[in-house]
Amino acid sequence: MYAALWRVLPGPVWLRILLVFVLLAAVLFALATWVFPWVDSIVNNQEVTVGSP
Repeated sequence: MYAALWRVLPGPVWLRILLVFVLLAAVLFALATWVFPWVDSIVNNQEVTVGSP
């Protein structure tokens, strides 16, 4: 998969590396903005404490 992504990206190596970092930042931003809050609303949030014996 990564080799296919590398072949699809245009330009010289330095530009490809820059594009990979930009794409990675965009994916992380999308996860933190939309995916993680959506999953948090679905997951059962119970306050759980571990007691000492």
